[in-house]
Amino acid sequence: MARLFGTDGVRGLANREITAELALDLAAAAAHVLAERGEFSGHRPRAVLGRDTRLSSQFLSSAVAAGLASAGVDVLDVGAIPTPAIAHLTGTTGADLGVVISASHNPMPDNGIKFFARGGLKLPDSVEEAIEARIGEPWERPTGADVGDITVASELGADYVAHLAASVADFAGREAPLSGLTIVVDGAHGAASTIGPAALRAAGARVITLHCEPDGRNINANAGSTHMGLLCEAVVSNGADMGVAYDGDADRCLAVDHTGAIVNGDLMMGLLALAMRDAGSLYRHTMVATVMSNLGLHHAMRDAGIDIVETAVGDRYVLEAMREGGYTLGGEQSGHIIVSRYASTGDGVLSSLLLASAVAAGGPLRELAAGIGTLPQVLVNVSGVDRSRVHTDAEVTRAVNRARTELGDAGRVLLRASGTEPLVRVMVEATTMDGARAYADSLAATVADRLAL
Repeated sequence: MARLFGTDGVRGLANREITAELALDLAAAAAHVLAERGEFSGHRPRAVLGRDTRLSSQFLSSAVAAGLASAGVDVLDVGAIPTPAIAHLTGTTGADLGVVISASHNPMPDNGIKFFARGGLKLPDSVEEAIEARIGEPWERPTGADVGDITVASELGADYVAHLAASVADFAGREAPLSGLTIVVDGAHGAASTIGPAALRAAGARVITLHCEPDGRNINANAGSTHMGLLCEAVVSNGADMGVAYDGDADRCLAVDHTGAIVNGDLMMGLLALAMRDAGSLYRHTMVATVMSNLGLHHAMRDAGIDIVETAVGDRYVLEAMREGGYTLGGEQSGHIIVSRYASTGDGVLSSLLLASAVAAGGPLRELAAGIGTLPQVLVNVSGVDRSRVHTDAEVTRAVNRARTELGDAGRVLLRASGTEPLVRVMVEATTMDGARAYADSLAATVADRLAL
């Protein structure tokens, strides 16, 4: 049987793979496992529950609340709110567990369930495995006053906005640090449609909203950080200083400069790293990034005296490396950015606030981003191949080494096997797009020839 939990919780087609029955059973199993591990020792357990704006999130959230309460856990139901808000509130309310119903940037028909441990941290793999194993096992049900209480706690959203405003004021060293900026906010019709604009306004910005009218069906539909064309147009047409785009659950953010050019997660991380270095808050002058971050970021950080610790792709691995090394900044090119002083997970609204504060202090976003630089990057997916041999086939290895030698420090080659499909991803960066394309196509042809099924 395939593992139920993926790298970011349980996810699939709502009401087919992610059903109300599964949501209830998962919630009850999580309560049992955490109780057995002593996480609830000595007090009545409590959970914070939130969701994104999908139609299916409503019934799945109700099922999770029912599962937790039936296992004797009190539930604070915050309603529609960003995923990182639940991580934050799990810590500030002293809750034993946080649960989010969301499929992040996935299309509306999908949904998912994600858990946070006490303090707002993601559950370790071992705990997720224990929860899976506990599903369906018999258990003694509490009765009477021992069942959990479900309380609507939508007011906690205001606490999260206050936290965001205080965080950006601390980061910038002044109140209302975004005063004078006009920012277009694309909420992806998702969980940050209200909170994102509210937090930016609380920090002093003039805000123009786009795709901030969720109806349960339109989340991520040609909107947000995966569809930024309309945001680029809106920034230019409104004469705004910049734009920011969240995804459905707002754990990621990308930006747009005043000319309509997209500023990706690498550029955002680079700008934040420089600001944190200057403020003395970048631990050991080091940031954490995945192997997919552009070589241009590596070059710019090297020139600025900043080291980069590389991890596998996934914000889970970025966070693990940050915690192990005590690092204060990490993230992904896709816009998952973690600033550990203020958050225990990737937080798109927080990232937009911190980036905007750097723009308010240092000049146009376009000029700041130009100081980081990006090398042309080509990604080719080679399907129908034996992905298990991508790093052991001698001819593929020779082709990769030859390309790396020829590119030297002016380029980069990365071959990654898909975790779920018979597919290998070939990524090449070079000083020109033509050069990157030529190397990528050549390597892809070698992979297709040598690893064909």
